[in-house]
Amino acid sequence: MTTISYTRKGSGEPLVLCHGIGHRRTAWADTFDLLSESFEVIALDLPGFGESPAPRKPHSYRLSSCADQLEELFTDLDLDRPHFAGNSLGGLFALELAARGSVRTATAISPAGFWNARGLLNAVGQLTVMKASAYAPPPVLKLFADKAVLRKLSMRALYVHPERLSPEVALGDTVNLRRSPGFYPVAFHSTRAKYTDTPVVPTTIAWGTKDRLLLPSQAKVARERLPHVRHVTLPGCGHVPMLDNPQLVAGTIAQTIAEAGFNTSEQLIAGSHIVAV
Repeated sequence: MTTISYTRKGSGEPLVLCHGIGHRRTAWADTFDLLSESFEVIALDLPGFGESPAPRKPHSYRLSSCADQLEELFTDLDLDRPHFAGNSLGGLFALELAARGSVRTATAISPAGFWNARGLLNAVGQLTVMKASAYAPPPVLKLFADKAVLRKLSMRALYVHPERLSPEVALGDTVNLRRSPGFYPVAFHSTRAKYTDTPVVPTTIAWGTKDRLLLPSQAKVARERLPHVRHVTLPGCGHVPMLDNPQLVAGTIAQTIAEAGFNTSEQLIAGSHIVAV
């Protein structure tokens, strides 16, 4: 029985949303509500993040085990190969599940696993700074969450527009980063990850043009390594584009599903202005 915590909304084709390292399911912001108008959407907290407890044996924080736990969630929720979209580490899981054939379609948004040494050093450095900052005294954390200019300063690695986060969500995200028991073990395993498999289901890889965490140069590596999947750019978006442009992200996911032959909202796609590369 899965211990993964999730929020479920809407009806239609099943669609699972997965966040990145150190984050939680609220990372999908307004994108969740937009997608729930056309799909049955399940946004989850990865094991050891958000409201999900650490994995129980025989499961672990190994990435292959995390993918197994996602498949276990599908089974427990009676989801027959759902569509899947993930951001960052969640994007890597989207590609892994696409290679396993355990999802119908996959949308990987700025996925991990395509870095070189410089890109990995940049990601590790920025994540380390964010993690360390989360241990500041509570009044300092609240001050940075309350002031838009300070949110923009402290969260610029993730968003182009962190000032759009509400103070409550910003503080909650910081506390989640501080308390998540999965951060260090998942970071240990994910920094060794390099995606070399091949998706066997319709797949899209999308990258923000202003991603400061997993640099846009990694999108070129992804195109070279996986030339047969669909690649799109997300203009003006950062590493977590679900806040920067929820309509664009929702439309990108919807188009992946539509191009695979599944019913979706044409209006959702039309409003997204997707740019293929």
